[in-house]
Amino acid sequence: MTAPVRVLVADDQALIRTGFATIIDAQPDLEVVGECGDGRTAVDLARRLRPDIVVMDVRMPVLDGIEATRRLAGAGVTDPVKVLVVTTFNLDEYVYEALRAGASGFLLKDAPPAQLLQGIRTVASGAALLAPEVTRQLVGRYAARIRPQEGGAEDVPLTRRELEVLRLIADGLSNSEIAGTLVISQETVKTYVSRILTKLDLRDRVQAVVYAYRRGLVA
Repeated sequence: MTAPVRVLVADDQALIRTGFATIIDAQPDLEVVGECGDGRTAVDLARRLRPDIVVMDVRMPVLDGIEATRRLAGAGVTDPVKVLVVTTFNLDEYVYEALRAGASGFLLKDAPPAQLLQGIRTVASGAALLAPEVTRQLVGRYAARIRPQEGGAEDVPLTRRELEVLRLIADGLSNSEIAGTLVISQETVKTYVSRILTKLDLRDRVQAVVYAYRRGLVA
């Protein structure tokens, strides 16, 4: 039997924290291993308990969720933890900072329980929570802020075909859409995506999209 996905819940509102924990623990494939109400404790518990994923609120005392995410999953973290950022606040307000901090997904608290559970499973599996069309919308909106960075396609360690797939990922295409565009199988697309993430040392498709924009591979 497969071990359940181990989840740490960090939210400063006890009612929401308990609600999340109750919903998550009721699933046979998920297990809450810890709860806390501030970002600093979230970082300490995540480092000690090594959960598969942290469900992280943004607005918390002592240390906010964005900084806590950066310490757990940001650039230079040697053993990063996957983070799903959940907030009551408008998507536009925090999504860019959350993704830059290393979050693998972003969800609003008014999402139905089924969406929260699916988000946890999606991020835990190594995929990005954001649906392709949402990725396209969000990253496109923040492209001007992501874009400025040296380098380009010439020093990206990918083959021509892998670059092609990366550009299509950044355009917000799903695996099936990429397969249709390139006239290849979805299994082949999955292989390309896996190679791209490995070669570029990225955790998921969200990071791949941000990488593509930073390198100027997409407009």
